[in-house]
Amino acid sequence: MKKIIYLPLALLLIIAAACSSRTNGNQNTAEQTIPAKELFAVIQIKDTVRIGDPAELTFTVYNHTDTVAKFLKWQTPFEPLISKYLDVKNEAGEEMQYKGAMAKRMMPPPADAYITLKPNDSLAVKADISIGYALTKPGKYTVAYTSENVSGLKVADSVTFVYR
Repeated sequence: MKKIIYLPLALLLIIAAACSSRTNGNQNTAEQTIPAKELFAVIQIKDTVRIGDPAELTFTVYNHTDTVAKFLKWQTPFEPLISKYLDVKNEAGEEMQYKGAMAKRMMPPPADAYITLKPNDSLAVKADISIGYALTKPGKYTVAYTSENVSGLKVADSVTFVYR
């Protein structure tokens, strides 16, 4: 009986591994795993950002489903930087201080807090992370999206850039 329980789990893992694919665009994207048939996001940033220039993060949401899908724009770049939804760390693993506002939210979210995407559509937005995070020294930084539980968007990987 115990062997029967493990069989579906093993099959699920094999199918998940076989269905994943990798992409890498012109801008720095960590090896992004593109899920099939679900709403997900990909983050990108230039490989090198000059000190004083905007550190523009591109956040693209994809709807690879056959139906209209919605996601909560709270804690994503689709609204002004009023919450901490990224981890920005230097090479030593030290987290850069978030210096933006922190919004208090009323639950449940109102209808206008959601963005709708048609089937097989995408939507992108850019955000200057140097406005909300203390990037004070040159070096290599890693950026990871941390608010999947709020927005409902899956982001597979982090991205890195050199700040000089």
